[in-house]
Amino acid sequence: MWCINNFKIRSSIIKLSNVIFTSLLILTTAVWAGEADVVEVDIKKTGGDTYFFKVTVKHADEGRDHYANKWDVVAPDDTVLGTRTLYHPHVDEQPFTRSLSDVKIPASITEVTVRAHDSVHEYGGKTVTVAVPK
Repeated sequence: MWCINNFKIRSSIIKLSNVIFTSLLILTTAVWAGEADVVEVDIKKTGGDTYFFKVTVKHADEGRDHYANKWDVVAPDDTVLGTRTLYHPHVDEQPFTRSLSDVKIPASITEVTVRAHDSVHEYGGKTVTVAVPK
C-alpha cells in the first residue's frame, strides 16, 4: 500500500511540475517582445500653440497579439496632449516612424514627454522628453 501511495504522490508532483514549467514557458514567450521604446522625437511648431510630431518607436512586434499600438505626447503633469494610434503590428519594420499633427500645447508648457504603449506591457519602455519650440 505504501508503494502505491508513494507512486501516486510522485506522479502528482511530476504533473504539477509539468504544469508549472508549461505556464512559465507561456508567460516567458508572451513577455519576450519587451516594452515599446521611443527612440527619437522631432517636434516642429506649425501655428500659435499647435505642433507636429515625428516619433520613432522600437518594439519587437510579434503580430496582432503583441505589438506597439500607440504613442502619446504627455505634459509634465501627466496630461495626455495627443495620441497616435497604431492599428497594426510592424513586425518587419523596426524601428518605425509615424507622425501626429495638430497637437495643441499651452504656452506655459516648456517640455513634453513622448511615451510608447504596447498591447501586452502597456507603458514602461524608454521615453523621450523634448523642449517645446517657441
